[in-house]
Amino acid sequence: MRIDILSCVPSLLDSFFAHSILKRAQQAGFAEVVVHDIRDYSTNKHRTIDDYAFGGGAGMVLQIEPIAGCIRKLQQERSYDEIIYLTPDGELMQQGMVNRLSLKGNLMMICGHYKGVDQRVRDLFVTMEISIGDYVLSGGELAAAVLSDAIIRLLPGVLNDETSALTDSFQDDLLAPPVYTRPADFEGHKVPEILMSGHEAKIESWRHEQSVKRTRERRPDLLQ
Repeated sequence: MRIDILSCVPSLLDSFFAHSILKRAQQAGFAEVVVHDIRDYSTNKHRTIDDYAFGGGAGMVLQIEPIAGCIRKLQQERSYDEIIYLTPDGELMQQGMVNRLSLKGNLMMICGHYKGVDQRVRDLFVTMEISIGDYVLSGGELAAAVLSDAIIRLLPGVLNDETSALTDSFQDDLLAPPVYTRPADFEGHKVPEILMSGHEAKIESWRHEQSVKRTRERRPDLLQ
């Protein structure tokens, strides 16, 4: 998979993709993430990419010309399964959506900034609009990083144990059960005996019961 991210502050993403699972995924060739500076496609010598909104009002708007220039250059090099705009008014990001995106080949993500992008970017180029939550960030870079992480970790070969992702929260519309590791007894707080019984069927049954209980207590909406 290749993910191209369009940003006006690309350095914000440098560290995120340079460590841990995302770094190993790229080194092993399972994923490629390329961040593009929208300012490189500015149409003036000052490299400005924003302007005042028509009709007035507070805040600046990202211009269409630099974004369109970057998108069209990338489209000349490859086709994209989705061109995603990260925005608070997009479809709420959920695990099922991430699962579907992990089956794609090439994705492009556009990071908004200021008051967002010129609406014509969304009308002419964007195929998906995604929000990572009902709140507003300074820019779309963090949202692009979150979405990329959620997608890349699902790619075959990225995790050492590929079944790990299948038991994450939300994969079966339930929250994950509690997990424990050594020591078995910490200051009188003991690991449930069932987990040390070695009885696989009973352990799985216990975990399912705990998932349902935790979901009912914390996210009853998922059980709907």
